Amino acid sequence: MKQAELISIGDELLIGQVVNTNAAWMAERLNLIGIPVVQATTIGDDAATIKKTIQESFERADIVLITGGLGPTKDDITKKTLAEFYQSGWKHDIEVENHVRAMFEKRGYTLSDVNLAQADLPEKCTVLMNKMGTAPGMWFEENEKILVSMPGIPYEMKYLMEVEVIPRIQSKFGNQIIVHRTVLTQGVGESVIAAQIEDWENALPRYMKLAYLPSPGCVRLRLSAFGNNQETIKNQVDAQVALLYDMIGDLIFGEGIETLPSVIHQIFKSKNLTLSTAESCTGGLLAQKITALEGASIFFKGAAIVYSNEMKVKLIGVNSETIEKFGAVSQETVQEMLTGALKTFESDYAIATSGFAGPVGGNELNPVGTIYIGIANDQKTIIKKLQLGNNRERNIEIASLSALQLLRKFIQQPNN
Repeated sequence: MKQAELISIGDELLIGQVVNTNAAWMAERLNLIGIPVVQATTIGDDAATIKKTIQESFERADIVLITGGLGPTKDDITKKTLAEFYQSGWKHDIEVENHVRAMFEKRGYTLSDVNLAQADLPEKCTVLMNKMGTAPGMWFEENEKILVSMPGIPYEMKYLMEVEVIPRIQSKFGNQIIVHRTVLTQGVGESVIAAQIEDWENALPRYMKLAYLPSPGCVRLRLSAFGNNQETIKNQVDAQVALLYDMIGDLIFGEGIETLPSVIHQIFKSKNLTLSTAESCTGGLLAQKITALEGASIFFKGAAIVYSNEMKVKLIGVNSETIEKFGAVSQETVQEMLTGALKTFESDYAIATSGFAGPVGGNELNPVGTIYIGIANDQKTIIKKLQLGNNRERNIEIASLSALQLLRKFIQQPNN
């Protein structure tokens, strides 16, 4: 299988002055034609570093795509460095010259020798006309290895990729088959999942690869397979994912680009149910996640952000004696928050949260990171205690997603 490597050139990328979005876009586009990217590297405008990086890249990959360093100024050294790397002479491309002249004339700019030098190119390259700018792309092919150099300006790079580079790669290698399927989990960290599915993962055929993609509160599991027959590979991936569901199905809430809020939307709309929230430590994040998606008004009745004990009592009817006896961060208080939300909003289901998000607060019984989340309808209540860390933002995010996952299970697995 042919593989690619990406090299982004520019001092501005290394100092954080410009965010490198090119590599992610190029990797995604290559993946669509079955060319996996084995490595992406960012380097500065230094000739020796560029040559060394290219040489190392060719040891791993068959195709190397470079962006950056093709402008008309002295700090743009990529073209000169590539001519040295390939021990190439120079040529003047009249088509590029005419294109540059036309662009300057159209914009009313003065054309200088520096600009015309964009048409001076290494003899060994195939010129890729860049109709979005003045710097052409360059395609080098030697010893069955391909190197393509493109401008770093994103819209110029994307034009060359779509019009020149991708078609040429497909023409030379055809479309290799890569099948991805991404399973979305919530509830435990990647190390716990890895332990639960270790035997399954070790038994995967060598043309399949599992990637763990964690974020606060969720872990995506992406299974990728490579082969020559689309249908065969897809069926094999589907069979492996079915085994994954057998092992950790209680953690899985969706696939692909789904999110927990989108899954909740689907459930409540399909079942014609309504929902409300009573939030303390999550401060309205639950309601925000739900209402951020179009159509929430169909099922979401409202939210009470009862951050203080006083508002817990006044707005949703928590008994002040409950808070005094058990504390605001307690199973008992969350139980009454749920009851109050169901009554206040007249909803079928309610979510409630209360906890010490951190980094300060807490007590001996409930230290920082202790958060209670609860789900209730008029027949049943489930309350779960989370023990998280000291990072406030992370704790609030995990608590919100955990509450949505608990709600999903509450409705879809009512007997668990």
